[in-house]
Amino acid sequence: MDGAEHGAGAVLLNPLHAPGPTHPVQPSPYTPSSRRFANPLALSIFDLDTYRRADPDTRAEVDALRVAADTSRIDYDLVWAAKRAALELLWRADGRPCPPESDDTALRDWATYCALAERHGGRWSTWPAPLHDAAGAAVAAARRDLAPRIAFHSWVQQRCAEQLAAVRGAARDSGMALGVLHDLAVGVDPDGADAWALADVLAGEARIGAPPDTFSPHGQDWQLPPWRPDRLATTGYRAVRDMLRAVLAHADGLRIDHVAGLWRLWWIPPGEGPDRGTYVHYDADVMLAVLALEAHRGNAVVIGEDLGTVEPEVTRALADNGMLGCAVSWFTRDESAPGQPLLPPARWPARVVASISTHDLPTAAGFLRAEHVRARAERGLLDDVAAAQAAAEQERAEWLALLRSEGLFERDETAPEEPQIIDALHRFLAATPSRLKLVSPYDVLAEPCQPNLPGTVDEYPNWRLPLSEPLERLRTDPRIARIAALFSHARHHRTSGR
Repeated sequence: MDGAEHGAGAVLLNPLHAPGPTHPVQPSPYTPSSRRFANPLALSIFDLDTYRRADPDTRAEVDALRVAADTSRIDYDLVWAAKRAALELLWRADGRPCPPESDDTALRDWATYCALAERHGGRWSTWPAPLHDAAGAAVAAARRDLAPRIAFHSWVQQRCAEQLAAVRGAARDSGMALGVLHDLAVGVDPDGADAWALADVLAGEARIGAPPDTFSPHGQDWQLPPWRPDRLATTGYRAVRDMLRAVLAHADGLRIDHVAGLWRLWWIPPGEGPDRGTYVHYDADVMLAVLALEAHRGNAVVIGEDLGTVEPEVTRALADNGMLGCAVSWFTRDESAPGQPLLPPARWPARVVASISTHDLPTAAGFLRAEHVRARAERGLLDDVAAAQAAAEQERAEWLALLRSEGLFERDETAPEEPQIIDALHRFLAATPSRLKLVSPYDVLAEPCQPNLPGTVDEYPNWRLPLSEPLERLRTDPRIARIAALFSHARHHRTSGR
């Protein structure tokens, strides 16, 4: 989308980390096989130089693989099967190039994992035992045997790097003040590439998550292995540095999911539920230093997702290091006042990235319709459905009263309808002094269902719900233009002093 046309200064992408190369494809970008490599599903096949150079017959074969869009569910397996077939056609058309000689051990390990996964299955813990050691003799022997497949997966990552660089360049050329922000997941798939290659610094038997709270009464189990603090220290935090460096190579900024994990993580022992976990602490000073150094090297802004159960020291440390925190409409309240009322826009913090919602929370329309209560109730995630429904109705009424008192409705409406309320919520966001404001297409298009429902895996179609409108049509959607105009108007009034 044109930054100059809509006045956008940045675009935040969901994590573009790589899933495994086998079926079923992991739909969640927050459970990647590797955080050091990119997701080939995001490749635009028809924008590859190799496609443009290919002979007409090869292009016709690739064209025939195009998958028709499914408006109800995203089928990652179908899309990956088609893209993998197209990429293999183009790789062969490119002469089956081998990866250049280099000291890039990480790329070699990633491509080796992919080749082994194709032969032995996507879960490395089920491979023959000698192959569990990424640095062992059995893997070295297999690498020679699987050289063509390793070359293919290396070639695919090179194409990903080229397009990520092109996206970043396009953002700059469009006039964006900041550019492309990437998102760093808090962990990796325990049977994926990073867990295999970096087993020495991960606690493979434990999982991380969140303790029980009012939002998730049963706690959360993210099924991700945590860093081992002792091994990080012994190895000079090399794995953390390399991961950050890989993501920042194509980013103007980085959002750190669950940034409190730099201080402590909720470890869940094997065989236990999230209510039986405990916090394990890390050397936050060193973790922050590594993050700050890599961000400085990449001239990148850092955003720490400090929502939920977060110690005050986390938010203070982010500010002390020149990093931004997060503020979300549903959570931003005056904690010093009786009853903790919603905070009016003028009193929102400045050193934050502000948004109406996030991928884990109700969309604007979902909040207004209490869709988040219905979705959790149907899946047995609520202990008291009636209380949750009453709380949702009270919060909706509280928001309507605040929007009305702030004069954020275009007219003095006694019973505004959903489109008017959503516009008013965006006027509220635009009126805050927050450094960066994120507008989600889910909110603008009034999508009722949130992309991800915490506490679920297959019970909810997490990350499988497409937008009701394809990306190509967003450029001309009047709702997008209207919301963009609201922010441009608010910015004009702030800069002109009115």
